[in-house]
Amino acid sequence: MAEIRFHPGGLAIESRGVRVTLGDTQVLRGVDLHVPRGKIVALIGPNGSGKTTLLRCLLGLQKPDAGEIRLFGEHIGPKVLKRVGYVPQRLPLDRSFILSVREFLALRLPGTAGWFWQSHRRTDALLRDALEGLDLEGILGRPLSGLSGGQLQRVLIASSLLTKPELLLLDEPTAGVDRPGEQSFYELITEVHRRHKLTVVLVSHDLSMVYRHASRVYALNGVICCEGTPEEVMSADSLKQAYGIHVTPYHHDHGPGHHHVH
Repeated sequence: MAEIRFHPGGLAIESRGVRVTLGDTQVLRGVDLHVPRGKIVALIGPNGSGKTTLLRCLLGLQKPDAGEIRLFGEHIGPKVLKRVGYVPQRLPLDRSFILSVREFLALRLPGTAGWFWQSHRRTDALLRDALEGLDLEGILGRPLSGLSGGQLQRVLIASSLLTKPELLLLDEPTAGVDRPGEQSFYELITEVHRRHKLTVVLVSHDLSMVYRHASRVYALNGVICCEGTPEEVMSADSLKQAYGIHVTPYHHDHGPGHHHVH
């Protein structure tokens, strides 16, 4: 087999020829991906196109059948994964789940042995950097199981930031958020990116939000069909490659900077 050559300079993620078969289905058929550091990038594609499987590969949860992945130029392993944060689609919680927001986050703090003996003030001081800008201070004492979808996703973002990651992976983070809250949620991701100087990889079905907030877009359907700026990828031909159907990249304005893509 030919040697796979990597070029880590300036890249947060680089994959070459990644293939994954689940059951009888080849979900990833040779994914080549190059994600520059410090950008908000979006991964789009239809259901079943392999987006979540690719995220699992990046997190070391799914071993590719073939190909290689490197993060920040390193093979995936415990050392480099400490530099990665992850926000899942949702966190299913039984209504009897008793931990408060504060207690849930404190469990994720590095070196938290004995945190439950500390005062709330001491715990909140340790959480402060991760909480900044997420509007969670007023609900730290509330049970996690009683939160709205949007509040819970903000808690999961805060949890992912506690280890001070350099790369943040989000798998359809607005899946449990009502429509009016989606716009503010994407603006929040943009602010988190700016404040923490992260590389953000965002899996999303919302093409209008991708168009507004991502600096680079990768369209996946087993392979990377096309990549580029939102303007380059959000074309009829590019989207047809990814989705296999005609998708009209129609932009209409709701005031300055408010575009929707259909």
